[in-house]
Amino acid sequence: MANTRKDAIEKLHSQVEKAKATAGVALRDVPLEDLEKRCKGHKLGVNVNGWKNPYPKDDPRSLYLEYQFGYAYDASRFKIALQSRQSGKDFTSEGELAEDCFKRKTEWMIAAPSERQALDSLDQGKTWAEAFGLKIDDYQERRAGGSETLLKAAEIIFSNGSRARAVPGRPDTVRGRSASLLLTEFDFFEDPAATWRAVLPSITNPLRGGEKKVRLVTTPNGIGSAANKIWTKGDGKKMAWSRHLVTIYHAVLMGLPVDIEEVREAMQSMGDFEGFAQEYLCQFIDALSVLLPYELIAGCESIEGTEGMPAEYWDGSNGKNGSNALDLGIDFGRKRDLTVCWAAEKISDLQITKEVLCLENMSTPKQIDVLRPRINKARRVCLDYTGPGIGMGDYLVQEFQEWNPEQHKYGKIELVTMSNTTKVELFGKLRMAFEKRAWRIPISQTIREDLHSIYRCVTPSGNITYRAPHTEDGHSDRGTAAALCTRAGDGPAGVGFSSILI
Repeated sequence: MANTRKDAIEKLHSQVEKAKATAGVALRDVPLEDLEKRCKGHKLGVNVNGWKNPYPKDDPRSLYLEYQFGYAYDASRFKIALQSRQSGKDFTSEGELAEDCFKRKTEWMIAAPSERQALDSLDQGKTWAEAFGLKIDDYQERRAGGSETLLKAAEIIFSNGSRARAVPGRPDTVRGRSASLLLTEFDFFEDPAATWRAVLPSITNPLRGGEKKVRLVTTPNGIGSAANKIWTKGDGKKMAWSRHLVTIYHAVLMGLPVDIEEVREAMQSMGDFEGFAQEYLCQFIDALSVLLPYELIAGCESIEGTEGMPAEYWDGSNGKNGSNALDLGIDFGRKRDLTVCWAAEKISDLQITKEVLCLENMSTPKQIDVLRPRINKARRVCLDYTGPGIGMGDYLVQEFQEWNPEQHKYGKIELVTMSNTTKVELFGKLRMAFEKRAWRIPISQTIREDLHSIYRCVTPSGNITYRAPHTEDGHSDRGTAAALCTRAGDGPAGVGFSSILI
């Protein structure tokens, strides 16, 4: 029996070593255009190379696809993965981290562009640890103040003494104890160079826990970005990066069941013809930067800002011509995205948030019923008049009349078509308002993360646009509503159709 078990272990070890040696090799040097051709007609969920994961089904490592296996078992000290969106970057990285914590007493720090991403990555690590049978002794979370204030660090302490700490990727939060590093979406940190400078000492002392590892995983962020420099420059005498490229073509050919053409069409349907090349083909094209860094948002967070008002506040309407200095920005969503109505009262040069109303999975007629008392009380409303918002806009104009002075229309509703020119104006003014501290917004983790997720994008030709990733919580819908509310507060109020007739 003992020999049988020993033989089985040796056989598995041999299979694992063979899988490590061959994972990703077959497609490593295949040109992009050839990969694209191979994807056409490829059966989703099937590995084109015939590679098989050697682990038994009850082992969590059996879940790795070929490209994930190849990355997870690359033992290089410095490792970078330039990887397509939605191809399992965190899944793979956290699997390696959890296995390392399981096998020995060690410490890791996870940093991400936002608090939400850092905590999501840590949650992925929890799941992997539990799958390995690694018990969690304690979980600690430190914030700047109350429960809704900015995260400083969240930490898991495992039963064997290993630790995993998650922080937002900023110079002031990454400083700390010696630890191996997982920097996820590193190219989208607020200041990657300054963050790297601050975190580097954490990996330099081998006397504190042994040699430290660096795992840098990201999608690209333009020519000249931090990842672009690492990816394209030659290695030094001492520091050598192991580089892994995983485009959506690589991932699908190695078993990821994603419909490539559906993804491509979805991006191009919004007029984004370069986004697919950058987000899914890992090409360095556009340079993105965070529109509203945490410091700017924190400067406008205040107890004066509120997320909701009691029903009687809205019932006390001033009539259709609303004399209150109350402005609304409405970003309409019907299915995938939220409808957000951001209401702010203008007092002198300040816009004080009164409510950030979010409606989800609600029919348009029901949404209008909820919004009607708010529009009644407002002096001016800016509505996203794009895509599904067109229908709602037409309906609201019938009831509240349109604000369009160029056409001698002086109602309440301004229909804002979200062209690129409009986005540049809207989000540029939102940034200026935060720089001037002209906003008072609620102290809310959800609102903070939404605002922080908007990126300013500069194309190689010098054009500027704005992007936000789709998440489970929408498409930066609160940020768009805030930008629309800023626009409403900047302009003169609609005088109301009935007043014109008098």
